[in-house]
Amino acid sequence: MRPSLEAARASVDEELATWLGDALREAGPIAEPIRHAILAPGKRIRPLLLIGAWEAAGGSPRGGAADRPSGLYRLALAPELVHAYSLIHDDLPCMDDDDLRRGRPTLHVRYDERVAILAGAAIQPLAILAVGDGAAGLELSDEITARLIRVLARASGGVGMVGGQLLDLRAEREDVSFETLERIHLGKTASLISACCTMGGIAAGAPEEAVDRLTRFGVAIGLAFQTVDDILDVTGSSHRMGKAGGRDAALGKATTPSVLGLGGARERAEQLGRGAFRELASFQAADRLGEIGRLILERDR
Repeated sequence: MRPSLEAARASVDEELATWLGDALREAGPIAEPIRHAILAPGKRIRPLLLIGAWEAAGGSPRGGAADRPSGLYRLALAPELVHAYSLIHDDLPCMDDDDLRRGRPTLHVRYDERVAILAGAAIQPLAILAVGDGAAGLELSDEITARLIRVLARASGGVGMVGGQLLDLRAEREDVSFETLERIHLGKTASLISACCTMGGIAAGAPEEAVDRLTRFGVAIGLAFQTVDDILDVTGSSHRMGKAGGRDAALGKATTPSVLGLGGARERAEQLGRGAFRELASFQAADRLGEIGRLILERDR
């Protein structure tokens, strides 16, 4: 029997704390700010998507408890680590200059800017280490492990998240088209979210056609995630979001409401959700992915 979404999230948090304790055992003074950033309370959407994709693709447990296969939860930490580093750098004074993240002071406020930059840099190789440890626990071949690393690296770098962040910065206070906005959102948000789904399918040994469907689900739900984030920045409270609201408008960010209007943004999120769920129709065990998708779409309700 698979655990509930809340139980799976609790297991991710437990795995994250345990694995990080081992990984940072000899890391010295940088370990404390890394723990502060990574262990902050979070929704853990990205690891849960990887786990859900693995289940949907028919992944078979190899070692560990039946509801927590050895290696799967370690592998699922990798995109969460990439996400954590991106938040540290995104909050820096030279970027979005935010003082609050997940209801706590951002890392450069809690420590200083140099420590925050170095902590973010140190987290990136930890993500690759998590892929290796997770793949070993799942008894995956070297070829599959290398493929998982390539998917994560591509989604995280210049053609994915980092490239999307640069496009986002360059679009500040500019009039952008919907097509440009989509390119920004594909890069900075949807690339890593879709990589989670791709990695789960690959780790489960799914046929390429199934991996492609999981990837398309991830792209659609990733775009929806960013669209709802944009909406919440207009309508949500700082207490609800765990960060300051209204920052997008203050920075002149290109957002879905600024391009399509608030009503258009909500319509776009619903359209993306429908497209995402269509990709799950042929899977027999995609209930967790569906639950996560609904959670993403309903955050502004």
